[in-house]
Amino acid sequence: MKKSKNIAIFASGSGTNAENIIRYFNLNSKVKVCKIYTNNAEAGVINRAINLNVSVFIFNKEDFKYSTIILDDLLSEKIDLIVLAGFLWLIPENIIANFKNKIINIHPALLPKYGGKGMYGNFVHSKVIKMEEKESGITIHYVNDKYDDGNIIFQAKCEVVINETPESLAQKIHKLEFEHFPKEIEKLL
Repeated sequence: MKKSKNIAIFASGSGTNAENIIRYFNLNSKVKVCKIYTNNAEAGVINRAINLNVSVFIFNKEDFKYSTIILDDLLSEKIDLIVLAGFLWLIPENIIANFKNKIINIHPALLPKYGGKGMYGNFVHSKVIKMEEKESGITIHYVNDKYDDGNIIFQAKCEVVINETPESLAQKIHKLEFEHFPKEIEKLL
C-alpha cells in the first residue's frame, strides 16, 4: 500500500486557510497535515491547529534563516509538500533546495501583478482597487527564492466592482481561496 502524503503548512496569522486545508484532508486517508510551522507565537493559527490535533512548531528569524533546525524537522516529518498559507517571510535557500517544486504559496491577487515584498492582505486589495482593475483573484504558485515569483499553478478570478472596498474584495478572495486551495493541493499530490 502506498504511504500517505504529508503536508507542512507555514502560516503567520489567523490561520483560516490552514484550518480549511486541515479540515479538507481530515477525511482523506492518503493525505495528512503533519505540522503547522509559524514565526508568530501570537498567531491565531496555533489555536486552530491545536483544536484540530495538529502539532505546531514555533520558530524565530535566527532559527529560520541561519540554522537547519526547521529543515531537519521537515525532513524528519517526511514532508511531501510545503504549503504557505499567509506566511510572510522569504523561504531560505536550504529549504528551497531540499524541496524543489514541493513548496507552494497562495497569493491574493492575479500574479504577476501585485506581488512582491509587502504585498499581502489588504495592501494587495487596496492597490488593486486604486489601480482600477476590473478583476482580481488568487494565484497558487511554486515558491522560489523571490517573493511571488515562482511558476503559476492555478488562478481563479473575481470581479472588482464600483465602490469595492479592500474588505469586500478580501471576502471574495477568501471565498476563492477556500474553494480552490485544498483541491489544487490534492491535485498536486
